[in-house]
Amino acid sequence: MSVPIEDYALIGDCHTAALVARNGSIDWLCFPRFDSGACFAALLGSEDHGRWLISPAGAIRQIQRRYREGTLVLETDYETDDGAVTLIDCMPPRSQEPDLVRMVIGRRGKVRMQMQLIIRFDYGSIIPWVRRTEYGIRAVGGPDTLDLQTAVPLRGENFRTEAEFTVSEGERVPFVLMWHPSYEDTPSMINAEEVISHTEAWWKDWSNPCTYDGPWREAVLRSLITLKALTYAPTGGIVAAPTTSLPEQLGGIRNWDYRYCWVRDATFTLYALMLAGYTDEACAWREWLIRAVAGKPSQLNIMYGLAGERRLTEMELAWLPGYEGSTPVRTGNAAWQQFQLDVYGELMDTMHLARRAGLDANENAWRVQRALMDFLETCWRDPDEGIWEMRGPRRHFTHSKIMAWVAVDRMIKAVERFGLEGPVERWRALRETMRQEIFHKGFDRERNTFVQYYGGKDLDASLLMIPLVGFLPASDPRVKGTVEAIERDLVIDGFVLRYPTKEHVDGLPPGEAAFLACTFWLVDNFAMLGRQEDALKLFERLLQLRNDVGLLSEEYDPGTRRLLGNFPQAFSHISLVNTAYNLSRVTGPAKHRQES
Repeated sequence: MSVPIEDYALIGDCHTAALVARNGSIDWLCFPRFDSGACFAALLGSEDHGRWLISPAGAIRQIQRRYREGTLVLETDYETDDGAVTLIDCMPPRSQEPDLVRMVIGRRGKVRMQMQLIIRFDYGSIIPWVRRTEYGIRAVGGPDTLDLQTAVPLRGENFRTEAEFTVSEGERVPFVLMWHPSYEDTPSMINAEEVISHTEAWWKDWSNPCTYDGPWREAVLRSLITLKALTYAPTGGIVAAPTTSLPEQLGGIRNWDYRYCWVRDATFTLYALMLAGYTDEACAWREWLIRAVAGKPSQLNIMYGLAGERRLTEMELAWLPGYEGSTPVRTGNAAWQQFQLDVYGELMDTMHLARRAGLDANENAWRVQRALMDFLETCWRDPDEGIWEMRGPRRHFTHSKIMAWVAVDRMIKAVERFGLEGPVERWRALRETMRQEIFHKGFDRERNTFVQYYGGKDLDASLLMIPLVGFLPASDPRVKGTVEAIERDLVIDGFVLRYPTKEHVDGLPPGEAAFLACTFWLVDNFAMLGRQEDALKLFERLLQLRNDVGLLSEEYDPGTRRLLGNFPQAFSHISLVNTAYNLSRVTGPAKHRQES
């Protein structure tokens, strides 16, 4: 059985990331960037597909771990019968090639330790050539080289590198793993002690300016640090998650690659960053967005690569058995080819938010928006795949139409509030036409609720966005009716499902866990409806789902009480930050977008 998803912690350097299990095993690591072929892929297979274990060799009585305050430096304490040790893990922020540093510190007694390093490139498929060096070992496979620097004696066995050593009180034993292209010279050796200190200082310098001072500061700051760690520093893009193919249902096929940047995340991300005072990251994300979407409007992607790449060809890796037998394991994501109307609304809302927040103007932004708007005027009546990237037939999804309305609304307000040029009277007429069509085709009068798609009866948690984006005020009876219907039909043990998974709707076998971002949206709706006690109670339950180091995945299964889906999930942490603001101040994102 695989290690539970919630047993992992994240370390990263704003280029790539690794997942560290409570038992001291790094089971997922992509060098040199998020979407590269994994060096360790035990998360999606077995340990033979690559991992790096450092842990006590005997029985472990107790494990406690934490991040150093305000940082992404991980500390794990192990208590054994013979003593106690602390394992420190971090990846230093970088401008060149990546490093991963691990330090074992003896705290009490003498503890026997073990190390096992199984290097596999190309998602566990390539066994490299390993040879000894004066500082440790070097592993070469095609374009990739890993150098392990350590003073601990190493031995090779069954295509693995192993070691045993003892750590006494006060002793410090460092390990440094360095990647570089196999055709380039070996990078200079680094001092592990200095790297750990520098990494801690770097993260504290970044996190200290956080302006959130509400009752959930620890949770908000940890989420913001996680979002920063999911940033690809060279371009400003933010990946949805650092992993691929962690399942939405154990043993199922809903396993997707999330190591890409989604346009729809832009608005939520910008709100989360700017509310907390991080305008540099917000500017970088906006600039990434403008570069990525530039071009022929009809060719707008819903998602892009880290640098704005558009072709994200989906492949299945048949040699990996998947997390707890969940196959197929995929790289790439075929959803890049989908047509989704809602991204136009998210993009226009993002640009409008940037202007309202006073971000320095981008001279190309309005030109891009006008071109996209011209296209939207011709395509908004077309069916699409919707926010959840349905792999079934295209439909007229109500949320998609609402977000198309948002796009037009924000364009009108850009003219009204910022003096930009555009055919505002024509846009006002279009906005009203859209509004009336949504009321007529997307609302079930008998049940007093909006529905998932025109002519359908099913509900969809994306309808919780109706008051959050300002389409209708929370006081409107239709909003209240929709929230109550979602509570009846889509809530399981207090948590929200995205929609009833049916093969005729999304083209996949039914079944998935509750979606955490949607549950945060329900909290927002409770607050806007004046149900403050319900909002606070549900928000606290969501906070309790975070693992011991404050991380959330995409979904949660109340039956098994396990986190599911790719991990950690940016959308979940973005929603946590925004909901905390909605609950702790009058001008949170929900109120802000209503008054846009």
